[in-house]
Amino acid sequence: MMIRSLGVPPTDAEVDAWLAVLTAAGAADQPRLPAPTRGEVAGRLSVPPARGRPVLWAAGEGAGAAALLLFTDEGNTHTAFLDVLTVRPQERRRGVGTALWERVREELLAQGRTSVAALVDLGGPGQAFAESLGFENVLPMAWYEQELPAEGPAPVPATPGYELHTWHGLAPDAWAPALATAHGAMEDAPSGDMDERIQVWTARRLHTLQQLIIDRGGELTTVAAVTAAGEVAAYTELVLPNPAGARALQHDTVVTPGHRGHGLGRAVKLRMAADAATRYPALRHIATTVADANTPMRTVNEAIGYRHARAAGIFQLKL
Repeated sequence: MMIRSLGVPPTDAEVDAWLAVLTAAGAADQPRLPAPTRGEVAGRLSVPPARGRPVLWAAGEGAGAAALLLFTDEGNTHTAFLDVLTVRPQERRRGVGTALWERVREELLAQGRTSVAALVDLGGPGQAFAESLGFENVLPMAWYEQELPAEGPAPVPATPGYELHTWHGLAPDAWAPALATAHGAMEDAPSGDMDERIQVWTARRLHTLQQLIIDRGGELTTVAAVTAAGEVAAYTELVLPNPAGARALQHDTVVTPGHRGHGLGRAVKLRMAADAATRYPALRHIATTVADANTPMRTVNEAIGYRHARAAGIFQLKL
């Protein structure tokens, strides 16, 4: 099986072939989920993240694809993230996945990486393949989905002592430092035995990650509960990889330690859903991942209508 390295950005033909592999695999493995759009795929392949160097491979004539992110941020140059390793269904059990993995493994060793992680859905071919290579589930989690109700979103509860702010795109410069400080509260979220280390949040890092979403063709909304003193007590983020699509991803939701127990997590999520229903009329579904050990967030999600969709995990391999 011939494995080709792709440039960043790849050619239009290479993007089309990559999209065809993901679409075919998704239809077989997760038929409930919509196929990715070309804009989403082109954005992820063409605009690399600031915190790492992507390496891309294609197998045969559209038989499979793999994408590896080699972290370059301080403290993480020992590890990497396997973002994609997918084989077209009719090409499976012919050594395509193994050939792609061998190229990934060669690159990891050549770059001095001692571990690699991947997000894997449980119960499918991805889990079986990962475990056959020696990957272990170091952070059990699940996907949860919320359907936006046809009658409109639920009312947003009052937040005495806090004001809810909504920002589209980059967070305003005046609020970016306080929002970055609130992001730091993610340090106490369950992370299992992952080798990847949490980075210090700054306003610059926050804007860089937000700009990446925009540069890839997506849109970002942040809802924050703020105090009169200018502190961000809680926030949540909604990302639409395809702004005209029916699905969105909820990224981080955080309530900082000194402000927990006041219903702020529920409030910012409900305000987010209300804003999204108005701003994106085609939006119907919001999906998110939550670690199994994060009981408080699972409780909040259940209270506002999220349902368990499928089990997943961060799988990691020590090299």
